[in-house]
Amino acid sequence: MKTKKAGFATRAIHVGQEPDQLTGAVAPPIFATSTFVQQEIGKHKGYEYARVSNPTRDRLEQNLAALEGGVAAKVFASGMAAINAIVTTLKAGDHVVCGHNLYGGTPRLFNQVWADFGLEFSYVDTSEVRNVERAIQKNTRMVFIETPTNPLMALTDIQAVSRVCRPKKVDLVVDNTFMSPYFQQPIALGADMVVHSTTKFLNGHSDGLGGVVVCTRPVQVEKLAFLQKAAGAILSPFECWLILRGVKTLAARMKQHDESGRQVAAFLAGHKKVKKVFYPGLADHPQHDLAKRQMSGFGAMISFETGSLSNANKMLRRVKVCSLGESLGGVETLISHPATMTHAAVGEKGRKAIGITDGLVRISVGIEDVGDIVEDMEQALAGI
Repeated sequence: MKTKKAGFATRAIHVGQEPDQLTGAVAPPIFATSTFVQQEIGKHKGYEYARVSNPTRDRLEQNLAALEGGVAAKVFASGMAAINAIVTTLKAGDHVVCGHNLYGGTPRLFNQVWADFGLEFSYVDTSEVRNVERAIQKNTRMVFIETPTNPLMALTDIQAVSRVCRPKKVDLVVDNTFMSPYFQQPIALGADMVVHSTTKFLNGHSDGLGGVVVCTRPVQVEKLAFLQKAAGAILSPFECWLILRGVKTLAARMKQHDESGRQVAAFLAGHKKVKKVFYPGLADHPQHDLAKRQMSGFGAMISFETGSLSNANKMLRRVKVCSLGESLGGVETLISHPATMTHAAVGEKGRKAIGITDGLVRISVGIEDVGDIVEDMEQALAGI
């Protein structure tokens, strides 16, 4: 199909999801095979071994590249495996400028694994473009940002950072997990690569791990394809199929996530026991205007301050509709405690430096009836 003129939902449903040519099956089959028969030495039908390539994986990579507007995409066994693959393309002595408020697993990988192999990392508040410009050194090869950040929902102006990076030939990598390609298109704003934990909104059903890197240049694709082959942290055919299935409803789900997210954020902002709400859709968010320019919706991710660890625990013990647990982006509302979950590895000092308190709670608003979500939040907050 002609993807350039097709709308987002049409691309999500049809690109890479064409009916099976052999049987006409509307749902693409799962090619659960480790190897492929060859007709003779050096002659095959495009596939040799499943670590190198697989038809189900190919379909997913085509689909996700089309949604983000990249030239190609490569999928990996998890979001962290995808980030690891990006960093593997660097070499000892290279320097990376990172957002200072990333998902906790990202600096853990950078500082406790890759720093031992000679890579250098600097962490700055990327919401101020000047900080990025000042942090770039002669050996800087990459700027890695999340926007909005996890869990404080701070935004970075992707286009402005891109204008800093491009003349210096520094790649800008954007983790777009929180917004999904439905609400934010980093490549159109100047990003060189986009990464997602497909576990989250792309899959949407909390039933499969995965990660993807969407590329803008063939050289990136070649490097990542080689890493799939050499390192083997690829996504299984079944997981690929789960994401292909999930992506079909991405547009519809994100609309509901956004609509309900706005209502839950407004409720929390008006609640006397909530001390502060972090949500770009609220008019008092310091980057609300940037959110309106850079994103086409505000999404489902909200963080709020309860005041203490004791208050957070009292509330979280009482939730019923909301599910207390790590992760986000599922059809069900997921609620978590960043200090002991997603950002435990950052340490108390690290959390304090970026503003993550023991009383901070993060919610990924699902697509249940929003009245039930609000009612559950109301009764849970009553426990404080």
